[in-house]
Amino acid sequence: MTNYTTNLETPEAAMVICAHPDDAEFQCGATLAKWAAAGCVVHYLVCTDGSKGTWDVDAEIEALIAVRRIEQAEAARRLGATGEVAFLGVTDGELQSDLATRSTVAEWIRRLEPSVVLGHDPWQRYRLHPDHRHAGWLAVDGAVAARDPFFFPEHGLDHHRPDWLLLFEADEPDHVEDVAGFEDAKVEALLAHESQFETTMVIDIDHTGAHDADQRATFAAGEMERLRAMGALAGLELGEAYRKLDLR
Repeated sequence: MTNYTTNLETPEAAMVICAHPDDAEFQCGATLAKWAAAGCVVHYLVCTDGSKGTWDVDAEIEALIAVRRIEQAEAARRLGATGEVAFLGVTDGELQSDLATRSTVAEWIRRLEPSVVLGHDPWQRYRLHPDHRHAGWLAVDGAVAARDPFFFPEHGLDHHRPDWLLLFEADEPDHVEDVAGFEDAKVEALLAHESQFETTMVIDIDHTGAHDADQRATFAAGEMERLRAMGALAGLELGEAYRKLDLR
């Protein structure tokens, strides 16, 4: 039986490394909102441009990329994040966890100096999306490289050792953050990603731009159910679950 830890001390700075715009809100949005409210500087590093996030075969891709950047910035704002919202800009579906990209991620970690890094669990079994796998390896390998002074000295930056790595979507979580009171912030941040209503959230928008209220309520209820299920792992009302790795 897993003995779950709960509630890291609020970090001075945290950095979420995610594959696509909206991944962070889905997987750790309430945690980020809780920490931001307590004074943590929350940073984002979004690895891809989100350019395949549509079912519209006639979509103007450059316009979609621009919209997704705007949506991500707004979602971060709704969570209370005050740090960087940075984008690697790799074409959606083509992310690689190669040495050059690892160097870039390590450089961002050294520059922003988070004490907690959050990312996809690259060890999750049967993971379909390659961007999630590669973003997970970039978070793990980038954090390891950032903490060692002999990795990538060409950065010209001091090495930086985060305290913790929290991996979301984990097969074997062992840590849960109590997020009661921050569920609404998570949902509102997710709803900033209007370009994803059809493909991800099953929310219709009519010709006036209004949301379908019933579908929006159904989506919010589904997110609440996920938070309840993760919280129950550690005897909490609402939670977000992670695999916690010690980087110290």
